[in-house]
Amino acid sequence: MLQQPFKYLLLWLFPFLLSANFVNWLGDYDSAHQKALKEHKPLLVLVVKKRDPLSSKVIQNSFMDQKYVDRINEKMIPVIVTYEGVLSYPIEMYYTTIFPTLFFVDSNRETFLKTPLYGTEIKNQSIETKLLELFN
Repeated sequence: MLQQPFKYLLLWLFPFLLSANFVNWLGDYDSAHQKALKEHKPLLVLVVKKRDPLSSKVIQNSFMDQKYVDRINEKMIPVIVTYEGVLSYPIEMYYTTIFPTLFFVDSNRETFLKTPLYGTEIKNQSIETKLLELFN
C-alpha cells in the first residue's frame, strides 16, 4: 500500500532533483590532474576532513545551487580530497591545518592561481569573487 504513494512522491520530486545545480567533483587527485592537463583547465582542489561539520556545511552551502556552479563545472576540473587520504594527493603542495581549504591551481605548473580560501573564508561571495578574477 505504501509503495504507490512513495512512487508518486518520487515522480513529483524527480524534476527538482534533476534541476539541482551542484559541482561535479572528482574524487581522485591524479585522475583530476590528468583530465585538467588534457582539457587545459585549472584545478579546483577542496581539501576536507572526514566527519567535519564545517566541511559538510561548506559543500552544501557553497557548492550546491549557486549561480557560479556552472562556471566551475565548465571552466575548471574540481576535485575533492580528504585530509585523511593523504596518499591520494600531494600533501606537500596542499598542506593545510584548516579544514576545509579551497585551492585554485594551474594544472600545468601546479602553482596557485589565487590565494587559497580557508575554513569560514569559503563563502559564496569569496568563491564568486575569485572565479570572476580568474575568468573575466
